[in-house]
Amino acid sequence: MADEFVKSSWYSERMRAQSTMVRWGHHGQPVLVFPTAGGDAEEIERMKLVYALWPLIEAGRIKIYSCDSVAGSAWFRKEGSPAERMAMQHKFHQYVKHEVAPAIRRDCGNDSVPIWTSGASIGAFHAVAAVCRFPDIFHRALGMSGTYDLMRFIEVKNFTEDYFVSSPLQFVPTLSGPHLDVLRQRLIVFASGDGRAENMGESWAMANVLGKKRIPNRVDPWGPDWNHDWPTWRAMLPKYLDEWTR
Repeated sequence: MADEFVKSSWYSERMRAQSTMVRWGHHGQPVLVFPTAGGDAEEIERMKLVYALWPLIEAGRIKIYSCDSVAGSAWFRKEGSPAERMAMQHKFHQYVKHEVAPAIRRDCGNDSVPIWTSGASIGAFHAVAAVCRFPDIFHRALGMSGTYDLMRFIEVKNFTEDYFVSSPLQFVPTLSGPHLDVLRQRLIVFASGDGRAENMGESWAMANVLGKKRIPNRVDPWGPDWNHDWPTWRAMLPKYLDEWTR
């Protein structure tokens, strides 16, 4: 796998932090996988998700990318005030749009290649938000065991404008015009188990918001044998990426 692994790093003025992005594979559909809360760009390799995807990577059907979850770290470690944490969500998404996505496209040698997204838990939040916010760049998302209502993790009841524009539960109902027209050409799939620490209600709530705006989506319940944990996600992501790249 060593020759398939490429790591790059740069200082992000938007995030005011060192940024890391990792790529596995040389050819195929680019897929940006967001880490779980506080995870880094190499989390998916340590947790063996990359190994589960390896047959698809080796066959040249997908290229996997991942970046550090700066916003997730700030949110769940309670770094800064609630308003600062909400601002970080917005900054992180702008970093993904203006820094990560262009880096992926440069690496692919195609400045208009559509990018797919995925992630588990809070990574699912970012995967879905990326498609909903920037459907001209991100064309498809798989949210695994998603957590979409982040306000329950913060010690205030009211959200800021930064959080509003970052959270699909909040901003999608207000979409109209060309943005919504493009988003209606995309696909978002929600996959979740119903076992330990899972909450199917999160996926259904997000899907309901999308459905009301006629944005293509689907909820796939995996049942009570699947927990909120890496074995579940190691089964989910290869399954869907295999189906989508046939």
